[in-house]
Formats: sequence, C-alpha cells, structure tokens
Amino acid sequence: MTRIAILGSTGSIGTQALDICRRHPERFRVAALTARSSREKLFEQVREFRPEMAGLAEDDIPLNEIPEDLRFCRWMSGAEALKAAAAEVPADQVLVSIVGIAGLKSVLDALEAGRQVLLANKEALVTGGHLVMDLAKRMGKPILPVDSEHSAIFQCLQAAGGNPAEKILLTASGGPFRTWDRERIERATPREALKHPNWSMGAKITVDSASMFNKGLEIIEARWLFDMPEDRIRVVIHPESIVHSAIVFRDGAVLAQLGMPDMRVPIGYAMTYPERVETGVPAPDLAAIGRLTFEEPDTEKFPATELAREALRAGGAACTVLNGANEAAVAAFLREEIPFGEIARRVENALERLAGLPADSIGDIMEADRRARACVGKG
Repeated sequence: MTRIAILGSTGSIGTQALDICRRHPERFRVAALTARSSREKLFEQVREFRPEMAGLAEDDIPLNEIPEDLRFCRWMSGAEALKAAAAEVPADQVLVSIVGIAGLKSVLDALEAGRQVLLANKEALVTGGHLVMDLAKRMGKPILPVDSEHSAIFQCLQAAGGNPAEKILLTASGGPFRTWDRERIERATPREALKHPNWSMGAKITVDSASMFNKGLEIIEARWLFDMPEDRIRVVIHPESIVHSAIVFRDGAVLAQLGMPDMRVPIGYAMTYPERVETGVPAPDLAAIGRLTFEEPDTEKFPATELAREALRAGGAACTVLNGANEAAVAAFLREEIPFGEIARRVENALERLAGLPADSIGDIMEADRRARACVGKG
C-alpha cells in the first residue's frame, strides 16, 4: 500500500487525488492532508480518510475548535504544517498541489526526506528549477508531473524506445479570449476571465489560462522537467483540449497523448506510475468530437509566452521575477484594481527593473519574489 501526503487537499487537484484514493482503497493510505484555509472541507476529508496528520497553512486552529471526533489526528498550522506533511509524516509520495512559490520549499523538503514528489505546482520549477532538479537527481527521485501537458509529454517519452526527442509540442486551449480582439481583451473583467471553456480550475490558474501566462510558466516547467531548450518547445493552440501535448521525434514521428479534459487521468498516472488504474474518466469519443483543430498562438494579443522565453534566456532570478510579478498582478486584477491588459505590462516592467538578480539559493529566490511583488504594487 502506498502512503500519500497531499498538500493542497481541498483544492481542485487535491480533491481529485482523493477521489483516486477513494476508488482504490487497497492501494492508497492517506498519511497527511493540508489546506490553505478551508477548515470545514478539511475536517470532512480528515473524517473520511483518517490521516495521521492534518493542518492549515494560513489559519491557526486552536484545539478547542477541532471537532472531538477528529482529535485522533495530529493538527498543525502554518509553515510547520507544510513541512511536517512533506517530510516528517511517514509517506512514500507527496503530492504538492498548493498554489504559489510556497510549493518550492515543500518540494525541496519532500525530496530531502527521500519522498517521491508528484508535482502539480508550477512555481517550484519556474522559480527554482535548477535547485529542484539537481536535488532530485542527487536523491535518485525523478519528479513525476501532474500538469496535464507535462504528464502527456512524460507519457509520450515512455514510448521513445531510444528515438531522440527533437521538439515538444505544448498544447493550449487558448482560454476564453482566444477569438477576442486586443481592445476587448484589454477591458476583460474578472468574471469573464474566470469562464474557462474546457477546464474547471482555481481562480489564479484560470486567469493565467486567459492571459496565457499558464503556458509561459509551462514552457519554463518543461525546460527543467525534460531538459529541453526553450527554442525547441513550441506552443500550439488546440481549442478542444483533447490532445494534451505531443513529442516530435528525430525520425519524424509525432506521439501525442489524448484524453478528456479531466485531471484525474494525469493525477492517477502519477500516483500509480508505471502502472495505470481506473480513474472514472471515459476515453474521448473521437467520432463524436468530430474535429481536432490547431492554431499558432497570437503573441501580440497574448505576450506572456514571449515574456517567459525572455526570462529563461536572461537566467538568474528572471523566471522568479516573472512568476512573482504575475501572481501579484493577477491578485490585483481579481480585486479589480487593474485592467486585464495591465497584467502583462506589470510583469514586463518588473522584468526590466529587476534584471540580473541572482538565484543561487532559496534565499535569493525568495528575495527576488518579494521584490517582484513590490515592483508590481508600485505600478
């Protein structure tokens, strides 16, 4: 039986991972659960799965506020809760599905403790890819990707048979604004940005999909996961979200992974790799779908992917600055303090102002992140 700790258990990825555990109780034992602040939902999960430890990362829980029937569990709060779940509670796997740069420390903690990391947190590789991949190599614990695109790439590479990969085709839905003109995109509201045509995700990731910053972050993530130069990672718009990504091989073959837009498939694959289990997701009916279409991205309307490439080429802490500035700008947009079109401009401004910051340690990375957020706040 595999013991799994889930960081971010009340979010979209965490709840779907628990669904896999629920479907296969003979395979999985939930060892630890953490959430950011959704205490009632976490209480429900603890009641069902009975982990050894649980905690809230941003909310202190006095003992007298924990229901009596849940006091069998070790309760913690803050950064200590994340560290305990990642590295102290006995576990084989750690699913890191918390949002933001906090995921970097959790990934490093889990790797140092010899855990297998299932990664659903882009920021860990975007901000500290060199630190994470170096440590994973030293520990002999390859990172197993959970993002649908990176899982697709990983799955295709399993069939390489020694055939060298020449290029990654990273697919993107195009988000809700794919067919809009620039002026309309500039004025888009949070309500409009949160209406993704295919996927159900958290607010920040959904806005990133609308701006295509998610694809910029995924370019950086793919560079580290698969040791592929950014100029060999091509973004292709695929509105149907059935082809989750593909690999172009040296002999001219292209292998792609197809599936319904449901995260339980990549989550289940990471949890049971190299085996596969039933996930409750039906296979796509290609005849019913009828047509799969592909387009070049419009980098004039959506400059995020080019900004990500510039950050990769710049090196140092540029990718950390990109990520931190984007997180701060998205938060400001959701608070309706800036227009949608301002997100990319704030990020570009931060990159210009903070070029050359180092990223030699986690301390450097956290300082670059702090400065990037502050820069966005200044406009």
